[in-house]
Amino acid sequence: MQKIRGLHARIVLTFLTLLLQTQLITSGYAADGITILYDAFGSKSEMQKDWGFSALIEYQGKRILFDTGDNADIFAHNIKAQGVDLTKLDFVVISHRHGDHIGGIPYLLHVNPSVKIFAPKENFGIFGSTLPSNFYRRDETLPLDRRYFDGKPPDMMTFGNAWNKNFELVEKTTEIAPGLYLISLVSSNPGTLELHELSLAIKTPHGLVIVVGCSHPGIEKILEAASTIDPHIHLIVGGMHLVVTPDDEIQRISMALRNTWKVDYIAPGHCTGEPAFEALAKVFGDRYIYAGLGQYLTFEPENSAKKGEPRLAILRPQEKQAYKYFVANERFE
Repeated sequence: MQKIRGLHARIVLTFLTLLLQTQLITSGYAADGITILYDAFGSKSEMQKDWGFSALIEYQGKRILFDTGDNADIFAHNIKAQGVDLTKLDFVVISHRHGDHIGGIPYLLHVNPSVKIFAPKENFGIFGSTLPSNFYRRDETLPLDRRYFDGKPPDMMTFGNAWNKNFELVEKTTEIAPGLYLISLVSSNPGTLELHELSLAIKTPHGLVIVVGCSHPGIEKILEAASTIDPHIHLIVGGMHLVVTPDDEIQRISMALRNTWKVDYIAPGHCTGEPAFEALAKVFGDRYIYAGLGQYLTFEPENSAKKGEPRLAILRPQEKQAYKYFVANERFE
């Protein structure tokens, strides 16, 4: 039996050693990174493609879920395929109220009902809200049975949410943990007018890493707000809502991200759109990072593959721990 265990350990160690050597050469190892859990494009894998967005961010020991995709069953499938433990999240960020970002919330709360969830504050929004009761006009001449609250409303009115969950609502740029910021903006664009959206900004030694859900307020507006935290934008990951944008505007934004905002690396996904994928790849060249479903993106993407090619997944933190364990326990027969 000991010989069998020793042989098994030797096989596992050999595999992990080769994996580590290969991936250190091609990508480099970083404990901090982002895993794409939900999107409609990507290399063939066990994960299921669908329209929507979700990502797991791991940074300095924190584990943050950003959005939950469109469909709870697909979200659950992809979570299991990636081996993500939702009970070990530090908190969740929901970027905005659209269905393709909130669909997995029921499964999330089934697995981890007490997890802290940050969401944008909107009046009468689906995440709940509070308003002073003086928001409505009053008529003192009406009989009490025709007046709200018999003419004596509470000073503050609290409105429920779709999940009976105490969301932590954000209405301005807020530091929610050391080096982790939520940027709160409101869209003024046709079709999403007055939509509140949160983006996550992570202050790293390389500059800001910004995770966006859909960028409905406009990616440049988000960068403008983020630049008050740190003007150096190192990496943008997620949806930029250029999916129906004309080619000339896509080109203008692509050039602005590179030349005006001096973005180091770009990893577009979700609603950025196929024409924008191509335009950004041409503008950013080697600094364009493929971010399809299942990809693990290091915060040091200079080691990533060239020009939109799906780069090799690097050794993830849990895999490195397994490698260290076997190295430290070399009891081979």
